[in-house]
Amino acid sequence: MKMFRAHVLVCAGTNCSLKANKAVQDRLIQEIDKRGLAGEIKIVETGCFGLCEQGPTVVVYPEGVLYCRVASDDVPELVEEHLLKGRRLERLLYKEEPPTDGKGLKTYQTIPEMDFFRGQTRIVLRNCGVIDPESIEEYIAQGGYQALGKALTTMKPAGVIEEIKTSGLRGRGGAGFPTGLKWEFAAKAQGDIKYVVCNADEGEPGTFKDRLLLEGDPHTILEGMALAAYAIGAAKGYIYIRGEYSLSIERLEQAIVQAKKMGLLGQGIFGSGFSFDVEIRVGAGAYVCGEETALFESLEGGRGEPRLKPPYPTDVGLFGRPTVINNVETLANVVPILANGAKWYRGFGTEKSPGTKVFTLTGDIVNEGLIEVEMGTTLRDIIFGIGGGIPGGHAFKMAQSGGTSGGCLPAALLDVPMDYDELAKVEAALGSGALLIMDDAHCIVDIARVFARFFEHESCGKCVPCREGTMRIHEIATLVTQGLATEQDLDNLAALARTMALACLCPLGQAAPVPIMTTLKYFRDEYDAHVKEKRCPTGTCRGLADPARALTAAGKGA
Repeated sequence: MKMFRAHVLVCAGTNCSLKANKAVQDRLIQEIDKRGLAGEIKIVETGCFGLCEQGPTVVVYPEGVLYCRVASDDVPELVEEHLLKGRRLERLLYKEEPPTDGKGLKTYQTIPEMDFFRGQTRIVLRNCGVIDPESIEEYIAQGGYQALGKALTTMKPAGVIEEIKTSGLRGRGGAGFPTGLKWEFAAKAQGDIKYVVCNADEGEPGTFKDRLLLEGDPHTILEGMALAAYAIGAAKGYIYIRGEYSLSIERLEQAIVQAKKMGLLGQGIFGSGFSFDVEIRVGAGAYVCGEETALFESLEGGRGEPRLKPPYPTDVGLFGRPTVINNVETLANVVPILANGAKWYRGFGTEKSPGTKVFTLTGDIVNEGLIEVEMGTTLRDIIFGIGGGIPGGHAFKMAQSGGTSGGCLPAALLDVPMDYDELAKVEAALGSGALLIMDDAHCIVDIARVFARFFEHESCGKCVPCREGTMRIHEIATLVTQGLATEQDLDNLAALARTMALACLCPLGQAAPVPIMTTLKYFRDEYDAHVKEKRCPTGTCRGLADPARALTAAGKGA
């Protein structure tokens, strides 16, 4: 194997690709060739480092120096200074926001020194930004497919299930159901044909963790699916993925070809009697197809609408057969658990929520992007530690946990531990792992209206509570922002939200009113200002920002 004195890793995730990372990579190759360094320095196209807002990003190893917002025209100077002269190019280094003591910017030179990475525990994301995702050899060099080999040669299917049960792994797609228990149900279900399905639909706004994981480490998902299949007795797996995820699809297709060529998918894997194959199915992008039974309907060629449960997928799932369906992040946890053991895994997180959680940070936060932290890490540590705080001198106002259908938490709950049980106590959830951060310039009522409009648009319409409820919630929220609502409207809004949470057919409809319920609970003063005083405290809502227009609106409401 050829040895290089330096590796230059260029982020090739979708976020950096949209910022012309390819031009940076091509220029790096050109400049290195021009200086006769091609035999000494290797350029690697890798997955997301996590600092999406700072892209295109480049990391130079062995030093681990991270360069941010690199443009093609920056490359000659970067090559000259760092790769030839051994000096860091200061102007492209990541820089933190000014600390609260006002002493100026803190400049970090290497990845281990940065608060963004130092505060993380990367189990699921262990290979993202480290390996070439298009190379199965690099995945294997990092320990890839060893867990599958271990399971097939030294463990029985029941033993694999027991290890996952002992680990305490819970589904990372939103519901948090114990993964090992789901596998056990499917293994015991009657039927000669069973399926494993990877849910890569990821339709929740603000959520892109699964996409970046698939782009940065596709073999982890294939290995996790193979382990699930061995555990339940399945020979066929499907990856249901959004059609917009073109790079993820491309890398998955390539990974499947590579794994088959090496005998890691297909017939008689590792010389055993176990055979398993994977097929990719591309969805049309309907939000409701993130729900497991609606996904099955779509995968079978029908209209994406949820089914009544029971029966549950582990008994009657895809094509009417027993099926295990797991989220991308859930499957990515399976490999390190089987490789290192359940006891090792339980050393992270909390007693009832072991392991880590991957989050996507968006909104009014310095370090927008992808992170992974231990379960139980507080919201405060995520936002003000890893996330770098609120930019522009503004104050924190709200964090929505779990995507657009998640609970909206105020500053008083910044110290809530981010795990399944603690969030449930404050009417929020981990959900899809999206964390939307908002500063004090935003109107909570207007934001709730936008959320309501999304659910009205995305409701599949199958059940009346969701079809009619989402429409009415949007109507009332709009009246509030216009200064036309009454106190009775607010009571009706709360009652309608409670009814939907109880009566909707599927979890997506049941979760749709959660933003309304939590903003009414934690930000009631803003609703009251719009309704009682005909005033928008932030001046966001048109018609209420101007006192004269607010009086006109109040007159119309009367």
